[in-house]
Amino acid sequence: MFKKILIANRGEIACRVIKTARKMGIATVAVYSDADRDAVHVEMADEAVHIGPSPAAQSYLVAEKIIAACKETGAEAVHPGYGFLSERASFCEALETEGIVFIGPKPKAIRAM
Repeated sequence: MFKKILIANRGEIACRVIKTARKMGIATVAVYSDADRDAVHVEMADEAVHIGPSPAAQSYLVAEKIIAACKETGAEAVHPGYGFLSERASFCEALETEGIVFIGPKPKAIRAM
């Protein structure tokens, strides 16, 4: 089991993942853009990392920023939630290259969807 995971999403889905991880004894890292600085998921998580300006294309959709946040915090795995990077096989592969686990389907399965 993981000691710490990063949730690469925001809002209700991030809150649900944080609640479940907490019940399992897993520390959580939230990421947030300028628009989400005061969001509930940021307050709920054990740690939070700012990943950029409000537009998702400049924050939540930038795989390099998510990977950098993992390295900065020592997160061993990423839970993508839904939307954003959850259906990008290239994101899964980039995480694998960095030794970070993607909590979700393998790249081959994502490509088949």
